[in-house]
Amino acid sequence: MEKMYSPWREVYMESFKDESHPFHPAKDIFTDIPPEQDEERYVLHRAKKSFIIMNLFPYNCGHLMVIPFKQTPELSDLDDTTKLEIMQLTDIGIDALRRTIHPHGFNFGVNVGRVAGGSVDSHIHFHIVPRWEGDTNFMPVVGETKVLSNDMRRLYKQLRKAIKEIVQEKAGK
Repeated sequence: MEKMYSPWREVYMESFKDESHPFHPAKDIFTDIPPEQDEERYVLHRAKKSFIIMNLFPYNCGHLMVIPFKQTPELSDLDDTTKLEIMQLTDIGIDALRRTIHPHGFNFGVNVGRVAGGSVDSHIHFHIVPRWEGDTNFMPVVGETKVLSNDMRRLYKQLRKAIKEIVQEKAGK
């Protein structure tokens, strides 16, 4: 198997060593993000009960997550207002992705429990993964490597601007 260097993953791997690091698995990496760290931590938008953030270890370019502020592993622990807001933020996230990187479709879902694929199984979160025709090419199959072609910092700024516009448009309706 060929190896491809991906230095951005080093931050995640190193987090297992330092308990004070914000990404340490013993911490809830989603609830302890102060607003002044939004840009550094790729938080795109905060609502009353949940927020939109870019996934630091994306399945595809533009992979977003919608996360309730309440830490719980279970969907049933969220009140109806939070569930509704999560769906509204999902709609905003999809719209922002359409305006910025023009995907052909989306995967939207949640992993409940580690066995379902949840790497942070103590805090439920919802994935929005943009998809394009042909984005499952030979690299993951033959090379066991995923190629991500967008610069996260640049995409963050584009998405944040688009989300701000969408929220303003919705408020004006």
